Amino acid sequence: QVQLVESGGGLVQPGGSLRLSCAPRRSVYRMFATAAGWYRQAPGKQRELVAIVGREGNEDIADSVKGRFTIFRDVTENRMYLQMNSLKLEDTAVYYCHALGNWGPGTQVTVSS
Repeated sequence: QVQLVESGGGLVQPGGSLRLSCAPRRSVYRMFATAAGWYRQAPGKQRELVAIVGREGNEDIADSVKGRFTIFRDVTENRMYLQMNSLKLEDTAVYYCHALGNWGPGTQVTVSS
């Protein structure tokens, strides 16, 4: 089982920015051998896809965050990022990295004034 490590969550005011990062704990696992993505789950809601990047680098972003969030990867560093700008209250959720058929433990993002 591949362990994924996420970082970058926290508390931010509306309109603020955060950058999430995800990488395998062991570098022997090449993160982009398959599609990788970010999901989120807000309290009382189902987990939903936020953004995904395919093996060839093609990207897909959920309509709810399009224009505000960007997914990108650093293949050399074997790391994936989610840049979140213009954050809204409704972006509050636990954000999960998914890669190589495994989930990260999640990182909390709270948008509050």
